[in-house]
Amino acid sequence: MKLLILNGPNLNLLGLREPAIYGRETYEDLKTLAAETAVRLGVEADVYQSNHEGALVDAIQAAYGVYDGIVFNPAAYTHTSVALLDALKAVSIPTVEVHISDVSKREDFRQVSYVRAACIATITGRGLRGYAEAMELLKEHLFK
Repeated sequence: MKLLILNGPNLNLLGLREPAIYGRETYEDLKTLAAETAVRLGVEADVYQSNHEGALVDAIQAAYGVYDGIVFNPAAYTHTSVALLDALKAVSIPTVEVHISDVSKREDFRQVSYVRAACIATITGRGLRGYAEAMELLKEHLFK
């Protein structure tokens, strides 16, 4: 089983960006967590981040036939991108939406997720641990 851990804009600045909301763990910590979780679960995982919507669409499209599941934190594009939703629907790869912060307790505009309609689950407010939980959930889902 092979998973793509896909991250949207500004997640490369974890640890610097609003630590009161996102914590002090860094993007390198996220990559380490994904690698350690993959080993523990006996799966492969690749981590990718882009600040550009089109690059994320390209990554989703390129995942077709390569990855069995996607863990996706679309970040700010969660609330704006029909293109990401359409890409996820097109490839039909089981996807779990992840958010480090609890978006349900944040600004009104963050209550809308365009990508959620193409996801099998959403995990919010669990910090980086949410990525590991998403990977575990995908493994369970794929090996039913």
